[in-house]
Parts: sequence; structure tokens; C-alpha cells
Amino acid sequence: MIKNHIKIAWRNLQKNKSYSIINILGLSIGMTAVLIIGIWVQNQLKFDNFYSDHENIYKVFNKNRSAEGKINLQGYTSGHASPALTTDYPEVKRAARVGWSTNRLLSFDDKKIKSNGNEVDPAFIDIFDFKIVKGNRNSALKETRNIILTESLAKNIFGDKDPLDKTIRLDNKELYKVSAIMQDLPANTNFNFSYLIPLVKAEEYSPNWNTIAFQTYIQLKKGTDITAFNNKLTDIIKKKTNNELEGSLFLYPISKTHLYSKFEQGIPVGGKIDQVKLVAGIGLLILLIACINFINLSTARSQKRAKEVAIRKVVGAHRTNLIIQFLSESILVAMISGALAILLTIITLPLFDKIFDKPLVFPSSEPSIWLALAGFIFLTGLLAGLYPAFILSAFKPIKSLKIFGQSKKIPLNFRELLVIFQFGIAIILIIATIVVRKQIDHAGQREIGYNSSQLIEIFMEGDIGKNYEAIKSELINKGIATAVTRSGSSVTGNAGSTWGGISWQGSTPEQEKKIGFDVGRTESDLVKTLGLKLVAGRDIDYARLPADSTAILLNEAAIKEMNLKNPIGTYFKWGSNTFTIVGVINDYISGSPYSPVTPLLIYATKESLYNLIIRTNPTSPVQDQLKQIEQILKKFNPAYPFEYQFVDQKFASKFRAQQQTAQLAFIFSGLAIFISCLGLLGLASYIAELRTKEIGIRKVLGASVGGITAMLSKDFIKLVIISIILASPIAWWAMNKWLQDFSYRIEIQWWIFALAGLSALFVAFFTVSTQAIKAASSNPVKTLRDE
Repeated sequence: MIKNHIKIAWRNLQKNKSYSIINILGLSIGMTAVLIIGIWVQNQLKFDNFYSDHENIYKVFNKNRSAEGKINLQGYTSGHASPALTTDYPEVKRAARVGWSTNRLLSFDDKKIKSNGNEVDPAFIDIFDFKIVKGNRNSALKETRNIILTESLAKNIFGDKDPLDKTIRLDNKELYKVSAIMQDLPANTNFNFSYLIPLVKAEEYSPNWNTIAFQTYIQLKKGTDITAFNNKLTDIIKKKTNNELEGSLFLYPISKTHLYSKFEQGIPVGGKIDQVKLVAGIGLLILLIACINFINLSTARSQKRAKEVAIRKVVGAHRTNLIIQFLSESILVAMISGALAILLTIITLPLFDKIFDKPLVFPSSEPSIWLALAGFIFLTGLLAGLYPAFILSAFKPIKSLKIFGQSKKIPLNFRELLVIFQFGIAIILIIATIVVRKQIDHAGQREIGYNSSQLIEIFMEGDIGKNYEAIKSELINKGIATAVTRSGSSVTGNAGSTWGGISWQGSTPEQEKKIGFDVGRTESDLVKTLGLKLVAGRDIDYARLPADSTAILLNEAAIKEMNLKNPIGTYFKWGSNTFTIVGVINDYISGSPYSPVTPLLIYATKESLYNLIIRTNPTSPVQDQLKQIEQILKKFNPAYPFEYQFVDQKFASKFRAQQQTAQLAFIFSGLAIFISCLGLLGLASYIAELRTKEIGIRKVLGASVGGITAMLSKDFIKLVIISIILASPIAWWAMNKWLQDFSYRIEIQWWIFALAGLSALFVAFFTVSTQAIKAASSNPVKTLRDE
């Protein structure tokens, strides 16, 4: 019986090739979208939850409350947090600190490689059981001069040699012995290192509870109540500092930090999971549009199948047999579409790697994946064919035979609703694409407050710091640079921050608690090099003025918050140190381009300056300047390769997440329109076929091609107009909600909806009119010959 159903289904597909191709193409594209998105979603959901004891691993957050009652969470803690948790709380099984990720030079013989790594406590590799492929896990980080390499880094340094017990020089200084080789990190982890070394300077990096320097992770004993444990940490900092500092620690599951990283008042309210849900929902909508095509075309062809149904019933076929027959056809279409979708997925996956930032791999070696695919394909075929099967099998034999062959138009309200739904989704995606693009452009055109062109940043490593003055002098004297400075952080990066412990002349206790400052460091010429505007006073010049050791710059946002009328010369107390405000600079963007500028203070120092900033001479070609800069740095820092970054390019990278959303919205809105138009094409073709003789008679009576085309197109255009009216308020609500995450955002304007609607109308009209013109141009003699 099943074999017979499949044979008949295959014959029907061959008999109606054009409709079969439309159905298969539409479904395969929808399935491909779902498969690609499914692979990405699975990757996101598994982020940092593959450790054997992941349900008991937590990241420690620093938690404090501002004077206004706002609860702030920081992903970094004091170095004192880890030993305090381990010593004072029996629920803690292990704790480990992770230092800042740094790109350092590793040398072996003549081989020199820059690679990213971390300083960690030895317990790190016990908490996170990354696979050790060579060496002893238990002793890998016990000695202070041990180093663990990933397989790829070990291969790059040692080639085919056995790396164990070999000695590596780090930063051209300390020697480290390779104690273990670790499997390369999987794509779905937030850790990003190629080597690990023991953390030995924790006290130096973080001398007190007020110094935030480490990411801290703990592993709790099984069965620990996390809510009760977090309650125990409420006053830990206050107790440890004898009431000098407010704040507490807060534990959050490691498996949730990737997807649920957005907090409001200390409570997780979303994060990456919102994008995952959005992309997954869009993928399912694309598949739903493809299924709607199948339903529409199947029910549209109901009149042609009516005689078949009637004859089958007359000769004794039961409705159940007819339902199975029609479901067999839809499942067969789904199977062909599924096979094509798998092929398309494998081919197009590499193209999506650039959008999703992580390599996506089709897990073809996992049997469970093929089982899931089979279930997915079967379910898609079942859902797509269920409604047509029940509709077609419900025809009454006498009525079916009686109406067959008539060209009378039957109201198809449900089918019209499906077309409206299809184009409604497509229009929402078009509007989303335009809004996201406009928001990116809006932030990109925002005045950033400094001149980013001609600015180059170089990380100060090796002997650069020692030879800074000589490097600066040579760059300026040779005309390569017009200004050079050094700072404690990147121009485009977030500086350090501080809350409390700051006062100034005329400040009140409420102001001191309320205002938090971003903190920057420099020596001299920062204003000139960055192209900042001095609102008042002068730049810091610690290189030539020793008295500037206590000088600070503040931005306009800080002056406004502090309510200072005459800031220059005002004394500024920070902890036990007293500073003098020597200058006020304009507000400039160093963090997110979508956020307001926050109070910033920059103090003078010659210590902890890691960033060399060069403003190159605009009169010379950039490539020539880079070669000259490389020669100078090779002269003064020969052990290190020349590496640099353009500040304007680094700033542009801040738009990456939103550009990713824009690219996805563009791709999926295009797919939605394409699949919807496939359905319209099939429907228009079938309606034109049904009305062939009517068209012939109209032409004989003098109807023009344009008039017939308008007659055949107007019903479809009406449906698209309805979808525009219904989709626009939904799109406005959804995009307005998306924009709420940005402090600096656009207003959604009316022309966006008009453009999206006109685009959908044009594409729909073009699609329908191609079939309408073809039908209207046919020879009426041929179409009326059998009359």
C-alpha cells in the first residue's frame, strides 16, 4: 500500500513539474535556513556547558550599589576574593583567578611567535577540565615557571618535535618549561588563550579589595544552594575591609554567562539569548513561509484534483486512504527538499562563518544528527501537507464531478490569509533591515570627539617603554609623526573605572557617592596626539614638567556632574592622593558608540603605560610611514615583531554585533521575499491557467494586454497592501523595543515603512505580472479551439 502511494506521488510530481519545482525549491531554501540557524543555535546553547561539572561552576561578580540605589555588577574582582572564598566558606570546592588576557612573545631557538595567554591559579585546570593530551594534569601548573600550550601553538613552535620539558622564553625574559599540552579550545567557549602560566603576582596586581584585577571562578560542592550561598556573600567585602568598603560578591553560573549577560539591578534580564531567540524565530518563520507555499499551491490545485478524488471515492476509497496519499506526496516533496537542503547547508556554511564570527561545522559524524534531520524532514512534510490532505480528501463525489472543468472562481479566504501572512513576515524583515542599518549609520556618523584618522596604536612591549623617548624623538624628527604619546589603555577601549573615594573642593557626600569615573593614564601630549579640544586649561606635560606628577584632566561630562564652575586649579582628592585639575577636554567616545559619554579623569604617570599612540604625518603615504616606523621599532626593540592597529579601524569594529544583525536581517528578508514570490508565481500561473478561456473571450471582445494583466494582478496586489497595513505596526513595535537597548539611537520614521511597502509591492507586482502578461499575450484562437 505504501509503495503504491509513493509511486502515485512520484507520478504526480512528474506530471506537474513547474509546481513541483516551486514547492521543492521553496521548502529546500526554508529548510536550509533552519539547518544553518539550528547549527548556530546549538553552538550558542552549548557555550561553556561542556565541562564535566559545569552545573557547579560559577563566575564571581563584584556587586555594589550606587548612591541612587542602582546595583552594578562587574565581571572582575579583587585578587583577595578567591582566597577568602576558599578559606572561609566550606561550600567552595575550588577557586581560581584568571589574569588579563595578554598577547606575548614566545621564543624557542630562532622561532618567535606572538600568542594570547593567561596567568591562572593552578586550580583553573581542575575546575575547567580541558583535555590534556600530553603531560601530567596534576603537576602542570605547580611550578611557577611551568607553561601549558595548546596543540596548535605547540605545533607552530616545535613542529614535529616533542614539546614536553622544552624551555620557552616569554617576552624575551623569563624561561618557562613546557609541562603539558592541551587540546585546542572548542569554538563554544568564552575563554581565548593558547597558553597558560601560573599566577604568581596576585598581590602586586591587586594589593587590596578596592583593586579590581581578576576574573574569578569557583567550583561549589554538589548540592550547594546557590541562592543561600549568594546571601552569605552580601557583606563579605564590608567585613574583610572593616567597614571601609561597601559591596558584595555574587556568583553566576558559568553556563549562563554567554547567553544571559545583561543585568538590571543585579538581576539577569537577557543578553545574547535575545539574539539567539530572534534568529531562531526568523529561521522558523522562513520555513513557515515555505510551508505556506506548499499549502497554497496544493489547495489552489484542488479543482484539478477534485475529479481524481471523486473517482477514487466512487470506486470505494476511504477518506483515510486519500489523506495518506496526499501526505505521502508532501512527505516525498519534503524528503527531496531535505536532501537538497543538506547539500545547500554544507555548501553555504563557510559563507556564514564570517557573519557568526565562529566556524560552523555540520556534525555529519554524529548519528543523532541524522536521526534529528530525518525527524525534522518528516515533520516538515507532515505539517505542510496536513491541511491540503484534509481539504482535498473532504470533497464530495457528486459535487466534485459536477464542478470539475468549470472556471467559476471559488472564494479562497484561508489561502488569501496565508499570502497576507507570508508577505507580512517579509515586510517586517525588510523594515528591520532598514532600521538596523540606519542605527549603525547613525552611531557611525556620531561625533567621536577626536580625530581618528592617521592614528596608529602599538602595544608597548619589550624595550619600547625603556626607549620611549628615543623612539618618540626619532619619529618626530624624521617627519614620520606629528605627535606621539603613551597611555594606559587603547584610545577606543574602556579605561579602568572607580566608584567612591573621590572628593574635590566643594563636593558633597552625595556627589562623592553618586559619581563614578572612567580612569585613564598618560604622560604628555595626549590632547595634541588624539586631536582633542581643550575646553579650558592645558594638556598634561609630565615629561617636561615634574610638577605635573599630580596633574589631571577631566572631560566636560565630569565637570558637569561635579558642578564645577571654575575647575582649573581645583584640588581633587583620590584616596590618600591629592591632584590638581590642569585642563578640561571635550567629551570623546572611548567605549560604546551607542552609549552616552561618562565622566572621565586622566592622571599623569610614567608607570603602567602600555599603549604607544602615533599621529602620522598626513603628507606621506601610509605604507611608507609604516615601513619607517617598523625600522625604528626594530632598531630599539629588535626581539619583537612589528604589530600595529589603526584607531579608526578599531573603532569601526565596535559596530560588529549590529552589523551581524543587519546582515542576517538582510539575508533572511531576501529569502522571505524570494520564497513568497515563488508562491505568488505558482498561484498566478495556476489562476491564469484556470481563467485561460475567460482571457481568450475577453481578448476576442477587444480587451487589451494591459487590461487583462491588471485584472489578473489586482487581487494579489490587494493582499500585499493588506499585509503592509498589518505588518507595519508590528514592525514598529518590535524595532522600537530593539532600539531601547541603545542610549544613542534613531527615531523610526514613516518613510521606512513606505520604502518597505513599495519594495514589497514592486516585487509582488513584477512576479505576478510576468505570468499575467504571458497569459494575456496568448493566442485566443488556440485557447478557444475546443469551444
